[in-house]
Amino acid sequence: MTVQEAKDVEFHRLHSSGTFVMPNPWDAGSARVLQQLGFVALATTSAGLAWTLGRADTGVTRDQALEHLETVAGAVEVPVNADFEDGYAVEPDQVYDNVRLALATGIAGISIEDSTRGAAEPLHGFELAVDRVRAARRAIDDSGTGVVLTARTEGFVVGRPDLDETTRRIRAFVEAGADCLYAPRIESEDQIQAVVAAASPKPVNLLINAPFMTVARAAELGVRRISVGGTLARAAWRGMLDAAREIGDQGTFTAFTGLPDVDGLFRQS
Repeated sequence: MTVQEAKDVEFHRLHSSGTFVMPNPWDAGSARVLQQLGFVALATTSAGLAWTLGRADTGVTRDQALEHLETVAGAVEVPVNADFEDGYAVEPDQVYDNVRLALATGIAGISIEDSTRGAAEPLHGFELAVDRVRAARRAIDDSGTGVVLTARTEGFVVGRPDLDETTRRIRAFVEAGADCLYAPRIESEDQIQAVVAAASPKPVNLLINAPFMTVARAAELGVRRISVGGTLARAAWRGMLDAAREIGDQGTFTAFTGLPDVDGLFRQS
């Protein structure tokens, strides 16, 4: 078994029972440290990547995303799930082609979402959204890999918090071949239970980007996988901004106390 095959098998195993946390590094260094801290899988964050490039989320090109996936996946031994946004395409055939490119980067999982990035119609139409998931499924099957396909529906992200439509899409994505289902920004226990029921028997990823839930409670609700999106990156940015503003506004440096030995972290790995 190759290293890549082993990662694919392990990622599927993690989805088969229990609940695991899959935090989101934004570069090779944060990925290596999260692995060192004991996390069994990681996921990229499109927002975290964009901020390292001085751009807002969704401002990254396909080729930049592919390079980033290869960098992060190559930096660690644990499985890495790719935040591949909307597949950097609209039509299913192009989603297929782009997913095939992503599969060559060393990832063990990939997510495709149904957002259009447009304000007027923020979600792809139902049939197109399902066809795009089918295209991603076909790309994985044709590649001969065991990469895990996560299908995301973004209604709660783009201002269309319709739970009935969300669960309708979740059920259709299951039928289209998704291995894992994801509706980011749901927060109430009722919403979580509805999504878990709609996805059953497939596993569900829950985004926890605020302290509204614990790992233990998410597990009780039937969540299999937890990610944090760009929130770890935002926490890092908060530390930098607080320190920089103190310097600029007060001319003091009290934030430079109790800092971690970052160099020491990398000497351990």
